[in-house]
Amino acid sequence: MTTAYIVDAVRTAGGRRGGRLAGVHPVDMLAKSLDAIVDRSGIDPAAVDDVITGCVSQAGEQAMQVGRMGVLSSKLPDSVPAVTIDRQCGSSQQAIQFAAQAVMSGTQDVVIASGVESMTRVPMGTNATLHMKEGLGHYKSPGLEEKFPGIQFSQFMGAEMIAKKHGFTKEQLDSFALSSHTKAKMATETGAFENEIVPVEIETPEGTEMHTVDEGIRFDATLEGISGVKLISPDGMVTAASASQICDGSSAVLVVSEEALKRYGLTPMARIHNLTVTAGDPVIMLEEPLFATDKALDRAGLKIDDIDLYEVNEAFAPVPLAWLKHTGADPEKLNVHGGAIALGHPLGASGTKLMATLVHALKRHDKKYGLQTMCEGGGVANVTIVESV
Repeated sequence: MTTAYIVDAVRTAGGRRGGRLAGVHPVDMLAKSLDAIVDRSGIDPAAVDDVITGCVSQAGEQAMQVGRMGVLSSKLPDSVPAVTIDRQCGSSQQAIQFAAQAVMSGTQDVVIASGVESMTRVPMGTNATLHMKEGLGHYKSPGLEEKFPGIQFSQFMGAEMIAKKHGFTKEQLDSFALSSHTKAKMATETGAFENEIVPVEIETPEGTEMHTVDEGIRFDATLEGISGVKLISPDGMVTAASASQICDGSSAVLVVSEEALKRYGLTPMARIHNLTVTAGDPVIMLEEPLFATDKALDRAGLKIDDIDLYEVNEAFAPVPLAWLKHTGADPEKLNVHGGAIALGHPLGASGTKLMATLVHALKRHDKKYGLQTMCEGGGVANVTIVESV
């Protein structure tokens, strides 16, 4: 079977809701990452076989097949096809896996996996709620209601359920949130993100600027400040400070075959070692990365200690904490440059965003194996293991 390689991976710096990227249309924001991956790799734009784009809220400015719209807005020729997929928070991680599968099967040689989400311009869930408000139906069908009577599929509830199931305290959640900001601050100040971030030109009251720093990082974060944030649920433990930040952003990863490496003179950053996706309880929902990781490691013939760096999406602090507890992983290897609590979680863009951070971190720290996993709505989880080359 053909090996799939990652040549490069890029992302925009995150923008807070209503913040520095609010004036950028998501189609053009996606085009920025697509253009950057082409420019940096040196690949012939016409050689790209497909673009696979993750996007969760496919409505409004992200409707009409946003992946294809991004291609048309980019420097890629109109002859490059695209498709848009939704696996909730793991959408663009699944885009990487679909891209890798296409390359490994021998059906394609050069595929861009990408993701985009403007949570400012297309607020989370509006692809469902606007229809509900207009009386155009609800996603929960009669058959689904019969199987899950009275159940509200809520990630907030799932996060609280995980915290209680694994015996975490609010103090542990708040401390984890602080560490995310602390690591992101240090990564920014030491230039750890410079090789992965795509500058985006924005308009500000002071004039035109380039957006290059993740806007969500609280450089002055303290445990006292985080602990004082209001609870989301009065009888719960999770707050906005221990949850991922609403975020605008895009990202892209170039996946190619060994033949393409030779043909186009490309230099790989990593080899894709394992692709896994599993599903489980749709109610607690966010716990599935624990079990998906078990399966991925088993299939890869690796143990958790063989992995040098982990990127576990910080949808809510209980998720990576439960993952650490379940796997016995070394906390010092987890999200070493911070995570979504500090850097933001632009839904459909987060999978390729995390991969950009992971492959660049492996190079920066001279490490070999990296593992990425995401919790996803509906109780699904992706795991991707890469080997730096």
